[in-house]
Amino acid sequence: MTVNERIKVVRKALKMTQPQFAEAIYISKGYIAGLESEHRVANDRIIHLIAMTFGVSEAYLKTGEGEMFNKAPTDKKEQILRLFDELNPQFQDYVLNVVNQLIKIQQEHQTFGLRDTIPD
Repeated sequence: MTVNERIKVVRKALKMTQPQFAEAIYISKGYIAGLESEHRVANDRIIHLIAMTFGVSEAYLKTGEGEMFNKAPTDKKEQILRLFDELNPQFQDYVLNVVNQLIKIQQEHQTFGLRDTIPD
C-alpha cells in the first residue's frame, strides 16, 4: 500500500469526505483528490499536517508500520509536553511567557479570594 493509499484509509477511518478532510488541514479538496488518485506526491509537510491534525502516526503514513492512530495522552502534562516539543524555540518562549502570566493571574485570584475561572 502506498502513502497516498494510506491517506485515503485514514480519511475513511475518520469517516470524513475529501472536502472535510482537506478543510481540516487547510488544503484544497482537489489536492486531496489528487493524492488519493496518486496524481500528487504526499510530501513530508502534508504527512506532518495529517499526523498532527488527526493524531495519526507519521510512521504509519510513511511506511505502513505500527498503529494508524497515536494513543491519546491520558495525562495533561504528557500532552502539553508532546505539543510543546513540536514548537520551534521562539514559540516555546512565547508559551512560557503566557504560562507565567497565567500563574500570576491565578495568584492574584487566590490573594483576593476570587474564583479561579477563565474569562470568556
